[in-house]
Amino acid sequence: MLKSMTGYGRAESSKETLEFSVEVRSGNNRYREIILRLPQSLQLCEDRIRSMVSSRVKRGRVEISIQMKDNENKGLNLELNRPVVRAYASIFNELNEELGCDKQPVDLSFFSQLKDTIIVRQDSFDLERIWPHLRDVLDKALLSLETMRMDEGKALEKDFSVRLNNIRGHIEEIRNRAKQTIEEYRDKLRQRIKKLIEATDIAEDRLIQEVAFIADRSDITEELTRVESHLDQFRAYMNQDDVIGRRLDFLLQEINREVNTMASKAADSFVSQLVVEIKAELERMREQIQNVE
Repeated sequence: MLKSMTGYGRAESSKETLEFSVEVRSGNNRYREIILRLPQSLQLCEDRIRSMVSSRVKRGRVEISIQMKDNENKGLNLELNRPVVRAYASIFNELNEELGCDKQPVDLSFFSQLKDTIIVRQDSFDLERIWPHLRDVLDKALLSLETMRMDEGKALEKDFSVRLNNIRGHIEEIRNRAKQTIEEYRDKLRQRIKKLIEATDIAEDRLIQEVAFIADRSDITEELTRVESHLDQFRAYMNQDDVIGRRLDFLLQEINREVNTMASKAADSFVSQLVVEIKAELERMREQIQNVE
């Protein structure tokens, strides 16, 4: 079954004091690339999130945005850095003594302007309490993403099947034409020789040799067989539940190479026209195959 690399998923959850919102977007990429946008408090969950995404997405660029609100969390805490404050106070007292100034009390508001006298701490999160809820909502978002990717994959598979049938029909026409071409060449050669030497009998053996030589040089049986084999492989891969996009792309390149060889060997306008039709179908498929996982 084909899967598209393009998709979108979203899920929200509100359990106990926790609220989560997860958005997942995916797009084309030759390899797997995971981009996370997490609040600072969830940075320690990054490896777990990447592991979940990797188990569902094998290829493509995935962007995940997570927002969280913990109503149990009190937010920011302010703490007095007592060792620093005492050190500043000691320095001020030494300065008063050194300058011979009368000892004056230091305005406490002055300490708020000094660096590191007040420490700002954010309440820590209990990751083991948070993770089960985050995992559930992330799983729902990834499931929504996968559903969309599979639906688009079905549409791609349907389109590929139609184009594969078209190509196979053209290949069958080429096969039939190849047989007819040799006979036509023999008849044309016979008539040309007759015009050149009307009063002379044609050596049938020599004519047969010439026709055999041309038939051997323009034989495209191997190319036809390989193309049909590649078409069968393409259909077989489409039914596999695996990462197949790059393999399908390779098969299309091989089919394109074989039909080019057919056109050059057959030297027939009708075959050349059919090759153009095949190449047009292949080009449309190659555009679509870039979106297959």
